[in-house]
Amino acid sequence: MDYIRHLRSMVGHEKVLMVVAGALVFNEKNELLLQLRADSKSWGLPGGFMELDESVQDTARREVYEETGLELKEMDFFGIYSGPHKHKVFPNGDQAAIVEICFSCRSYEGELVKENDESLSHHFFDLDDLPKYIFRDHQQVIHDVTKKRMPPVVG
Repeated sequence: MDYIRHLRSMVGHEKVLMVVAGALVFNEKNELLLQLRADSKSWGLPGGFMELDESVQDTARREVYEETGLELKEMDFFGIYSGPHKHKVFPNGDQAAIVEICFSCRSYEGELVKENDESLSHHFFDLDDLPKYIFRDHQQVIHDVTKKRMPPVVG
């Protein structure tokens, strides 16, 4: 049983603190990798929930690999986002107060997968030509990138 299911078996839908980690992945043209999410049909960053005994770096690497097929190499800390604006109620009623940790990465290996269970598509976008529908939970991070905020960002 994974950590989230185990936790939910004890607390039901009550609000819990949850950590997510992901990455701003850039190609050689300084384009940002976004995934067209299967759940919201909007574009977002690859990443996801931390499991027990993982470091935040391991979480970001695992989640990016699972969602994109890319193995991240050197990562730099970009920012951390938390607070009431990061509270979320999932479609099943589960509540969470999210702490989001984001890295940036320009060094990776592997072949970008076209789609999988979580992603309908992946694409590198010019920062001046991002898609219209950005996943609500990632809008602040992407805004901070496009406005060239210097890390570490605390939002």
